[in-house]
Amino acid sequence: MSEEKTAEFIEETEENNNFIKDIVKEEIEPGGRCYGEKIHTRFPPEPNGYLHIGHAKAICIDFGMAEKFGGICNLRMDDTNPSKEDVEYVDAIKEDIKWLGFDWENRFYFASDYFEDMYNFACELIEKGLAYVCELTPEEVKANRGDLTKPAVSPFRDRPISESLDLFKRMRAGEFEDGKMTLRAKIDLASGNFNMRDPVLYRINHAHHHRTGNSWCIYPMYDYAHPIEDAMEGITHSLCSLEFEDHRPLYEWVINNISAPSKPRQIEFARLGINHTIMSKRKLRELVEKGFVNGWDDPRMPTLSGLRRRGYTPASIKNFCERIGVSKVNSTVDYGFLEHCLREDLNQNAKRVMAVLKPIKLIITNYPEGKMEKFEVENNPNRPEDGTREITFSRELFIEADDFMQEPVKGYFRMFPGNEVRLKSTYIVRCTGCKTNVNGDVVEVYAKYDPATRGGNTPDGRKVKGTIHWVDAETAVDAEVRLYNNLFTVAEPENTAGSFIEYVNPNSLEVLADCKVENSLANIKAPNNFQFMRLGYFCVDNVESKPGKLVFNRSVSLKDGFKNKR
Repeated sequence: MSEEKTAEFIEETEENNNFIKDIVKEEIEPGGRCYGEKIHTRFPPEPNGYLHIGHAKAICIDFGMAEKFGGICNLRMDDTNPSKEDVEYVDAIKEDIKWLGFDWENRFYFASDYFEDMYNFACELIEKGLAYVCELTPEEVKANRGDLTKPAVSPFRDRPISESLDLFKRMRAGEFEDGKMTLRAKIDLASGNFNMRDPVLYRINHAHHHRTGNSWCIYPMYDYAHPIEDAMEGITHSLCSLEFEDHRPLYEWVINNISAPSKPRQIEFARLGINHTIMSKRKLRELVEKGFVNGWDDPRMPTLSGLRRRGYTPASIKNFCERIGVSKVNSTVDYGFLEHCLREDLNQNAKRVMAVLKPIKLIITNYPEGKMEKFEVENNPNRPEDGTREITFSRELFIEADDFMQEPVKGYFRMFPGNEVRLKSTYIVRCTGCKTNVNGDVVEVYAKYDPATRGGNTPDGRKVKGTIHWVDAETAVDAEVRLYNNLFTVAEPENTAGSFIEYVNPNSLEVLADCKVENSLANIKAPNNFQFMRLGYFCVDNVESKPGKLVFNRSVSLKDGFKNKR
């Protein structure tokens, strides 16, 4: 989606941005399905990877809807596939949700809490003639699935109830190897919805489970387990992504055919798509395992831990999710809008400091050697309550290499021989020349200051067009700065010919090792966000940065192309 189209999409969703809210509002009215009940939702991730920005949308919907209507929201781990799940992911998921600012209080559950209930409900379905043990292999099930003109086939469909019940109990006891048998629902082999063609409810998997160990060797399928979990917890609204719309008839079939303690309603919403990234946990894991990124929390990743490390704030992410709205139509949002939401937050709240990323020495030749002045500067023009800080000024400073040109191009108003510039918050200086090395590279720039211009003022009223930032060489602190770009070279890496790996951007990270930052940052720790004046918004790296070895990550540039497009 182009930035223009994205802007139109945002404007539309901001005006009409949550159809679920309208549904719930109607259902709690007198005569409605939930009249007199407390609205109860849940967020049910599978602990097989780290949460990403797409999950943030679901979190905001699930917890946000409960908050909006004075209800509650559970956190539940859907741990029904022991082959892919791990306690590492459980802990990471909990951390990410709390970081976003949501609280499940004491309502933390696992699908595995209900394994015994699920087993008993499965026996109930068998006894009602609504489920049977099938001995077709997964390959044979697929081969006998039929098509729109041909029904599915299973030679075990009419197996006697007593026989299926016996075999199911023996499956649980561990008598059969993986893949030998499944338990299937007995619904409709000719259904136009293939999810209803006698779907598998249980499969055999002799795998160690992160909570139940080896107590179970049969595990429920998600489509069977999920409605039971919702019913057991008294969920009123099971909110899920649009991909489960075709699964809703099975969800309702399970609920209606077991002695469920409650009857939740499933409502689907569009998943979040963002260009220049991927949302598949399987593919994100591949990026990690093949070393294209440095872990799940790499700042180039769309994971919440990666975004947090890059400097994204909970407020910016929640604002983003709120403004894109909740719809029934899948769409792709421009990554620039996510950056726009971050800029809005940081522009208002981030402290301003000075840093030089590609330093060259500026020597003020007429400034007394050994002298040092202190200047009091504001921390944030948008927040007077953030106060002021002191910066030092002396004869030798660091400036950006890009802020000097020996032979300036047209429209260049920064430092060049004979030109005056304002050194931010201090003095006006006139460039007098430079020193180069044997390769012709500029290594020092020379200037003279005007003592009458302290504070950057011009008592004689002369105009000075250029203002540049600087750092005092005497008190400067060394730092490493990491500049991040799009992880992929194409807008839709998952929908482009070939493997998405082919489109990994080799220039997605640039590391600057010899940067200089002002002394106020000497002992700074994460989490902390700053605007490096004229350069962008940066944060302290929450993994590798420490006093004596500062590491900053660029969160987002100052320029807001998305805002300009709007």
